[in-house]
Amino acid sequence: MSKPNETDVLEIPRTIWESAETKEDVEDWLLVHNPRQIQQLRRIRKQEDRAGQGKPLSEVAHRWKVNL
Repeated sequence: MSKPNETDVLEIPRTIWESAETKEDVEDWLLVHNPRQIQQLRRIRKQEDRAGQGKPLSEVAHRWKVNL
């Protein structure tokens, strides 16, 4: 087994780890703090906006059964 390097280690603040109620809470935090993921989401949003493919938040929330 190889020795881990800096790119193999992910630090999660103790407060996030302790306050997360579910695995999804930790995943949400990880996504928000991933610059590459944020850049990709922004690129997709721009493409959809230009193509007129964006959807209203209320429609997305209804589809995913999220109460706003």
